Amino acid sequence: MSDSFSDTFADPSVILAKDGWWYTYSTADPLRAGDPSGIMHIARTHDFASWEYLGTVFDETNRPAWAAPTAGLWAPDIRYLNGQYVLYYTVTDTSLNAGEDSAIGAATAPSPVGPWTPATAPVVAPRANGDNWFFTIDPAGLTDVDGRRYLYWGSFGGGGFVTRLSDDGLRAVGTPVPTTTDSRYEGPYVVRHDGWYYLMASTANCCAGPATGYSVYAGRSRSPLGPFVDKDGTSLLDPQVGGTPVMHQNGNRFIGVGHHALTTDTTGRTFIVYHGIDRNRPWLDVPFGINRRPMLIDRVDWIDGWPAVRAGAGPSDTPQPAPIAGSLLGITPADPAAGSAIRGLRDGPNDPQAGRTGRLDGVAVTSMLPNGDLTIGVDVRVDSLARSPLVLTRPGVTVVLDPAHRTLTTRLGTSLTRAPVAARTGWVRLSISTTEGGRKVLATVSESGLADPYAESSVKTRNPAIRRGPLLLLGRGALVDNVSVQLRATSARQRVAVPQPRQLLWRNDFGVDTRGLEWIRRNDAATVAGGALRWPVEASDLVGTSNTAGLLVRGAPAGDWIAETKLTLPLGGGPGGYEQVRNYQQAGMIVRSSDDDFARLGMVAIAKTRQTEWARELPDAASGRLAFGGAIVGTAADTLWMRIAHHRNAGGEHLYRSATSRDGVHWTWGAVWTFPAGSRQQVGLYTHGGDTPAAVASFDYLTFSTAAWPADPGAGG
Repeated sequence: MSDSFSDTFADPSVILAKDGWWYTYSTADPLRAGDPSGIMHIARTHDFASWEYLGTVFDETNRPAWAAPTAGLWAPDIRYLNGQYVLYYTVTDTSLNAGEDSAIGAATAPSPVGPWTPATAPVVAPRANGDNWFFTIDPAGLTDVDGRRYLYWGSFGGGGFVTRLSDDGLRAVGTPVPTTTDSRYEGPYVVRHDGWYYLMASTANCCAGPATGYSVYAGRSRSPLGPFVDKDGTSLLDPQVGGTPVMHQNGNRFIGVGHHALTTDTTGRTFIVYHGIDRNRPWLDVPFGINRRPMLIDRVDWIDGWPAVRAGAGPSDTPQPAPIAGSLLGITPADPAAGSAIRGLRDGPNDPQAGRTGRLDGVAVTSMLPNGDLTIGVDVRVDSLARSPLVLTRPGVTVVLDPAHRTLTTRLGTSLTRAPVAARTGWVRLSISTTEGGRKVLATVSESGLADPYAESSVKTRNPAIRRGPLLLLGRGALVDNVSVQLRATSARQRVAVPQPRQLLWRNDFGVDTRGLEWIRRNDAATVAGGALRWPVEASDLVGTSNTAGLLVRGAPAGDWIAETKLTLPLGGGPGGYEQVRNYQQAGMIVRSSDDDFARLGMVAIAKTRQTEWARELPDAASGRLAFGGAIVGTAADTLWMRIAHHRNAGGEHLYRSATSRDGVHWTWGAVWTFPAGSRQQVGLYTHGGDTPAAVASFDYLTFSTAAWPADPGAGG
């Protein structure tokens, strides 16, 4: 999506600014091979197809003074707070301490392009970890419905946290609260949706070239402070780490999809901007240098209370509908007083942030609203409401924003609710959404428009109370802009289909021996007894060039199929944690073309966590070196069911998709790895990475079944 102005635009952040443009910001990589790095980039668009590059946030004249000269400035997060734009960002090394001590900075500007003034000190200071420093990176802000401000940050090295912020958003106050466990998530981003707070974060390696398996997972909470738990009720702080899949690679050209931000358009539809890697062109410069990570965008569906990119289909690599900033009824959002679309709305002053505005001096009225559920939005400058509140009304619905009395009132029929409104300055957006066929109305007031309202009021009735009629805007001296009326977008109701086993092809229950399987580097310590293959975790591996590990495999069947096993691997620990690190003891299933070209699905010890990793090693064609990376699948357990599903796409490539289950019934499906057309694979079992004390893996069976594989998820709209 960012190809028109850049080859890489990593860690993107996005905002629909008060002037009606979408602005995006990125980490400080070069835009194209051979370019200088820049100090975080800015671009803008009206339609997400044509772009204007606007330069960098900082240069050497305004770079934060407390950043070390060689520090990277990464992972920007854009907000609009109290009438100014605030950009949070990572400084990888400060001048405050010896060693590489990352911290979170902030900068303010009157417009989305600057000029940017950095805060004189970090918002979140470096955090000591013995003689080293935890990773204090990847910030994302949130304003809650009570007006309080929060900042989320964190990474694999030290875990994720949230802290309260001062009202200007520039100082951390209070004690940080942990949100995610060590060694699992980075790039957190939090939104409020339907009364829940959703923390979505990226996991696995962002930047392993053609072996990158970066993915996005979510947990939710009724509090912005957490605890955040997944769909199965497992906390993101649990050592057997929870997380509900939001997006992972699906076998098309894009892999390593993650480090995202969200935005909502005028139809109420949620979109995710993120970076990914074209697996056919993974490097921006030299192999094993900078990864080529263009910015991408796709819709998010909310299904059964959980976000899923394209209903679970994952990233697209074909043209998709873009976010909409426009309006129905002939309204020009950026110049609402133009023409006769809103009768009675006068020309307002030209505002330095919003541009052309409209002025309410009494009542303004639109033409008849369309039938169906709608989203209605209007930006209003808070200081213009000193004489009277802003009232939006249509037959059956009235919403009143009254900053003087700090209230947001919503009436649907005869039912009414009133919510408190925090004091604010500058421009804010009042939005009204009707759902459930007119039975529910939600009114919100937001500064940034990033699913972070600072006031929210909703009403629900048993019978629809909304009637056909126009929209009326009432106020005395109110300055308004970006007025929009749209039919409310609908979300998919079901996730896309996943592979399903059909007819059994082959099975070994390990009642007698390992018949039907062959050893590669036989391990005589592996035995069959009591209906299980018991295999001590080997002190060996396949990663790199050592290739000393034993494997138990058979040739892959033809056609679409699913291989399945049940694994018990007690790696110590429990609900209180895993004090024994045991890096990187693991066992599971493997797909192998050669010892240097394989994918393995394992339950693995990573520091004090236990995770399920769908890893990939392959030769990097550009360099001749081996690339290794991985994706994460479902939640780990001492006993875990595993599946690998196979399919060939239209080009003949082999697609392998992973899944795990903690009960053998409910499955979490994960990422897809590909093998070249014309290649041949073996499939089987492995144990790797053992050390003292080594665990013993117990496999109950290995089966192959024919499978029903759904339509290509990468090509859908």
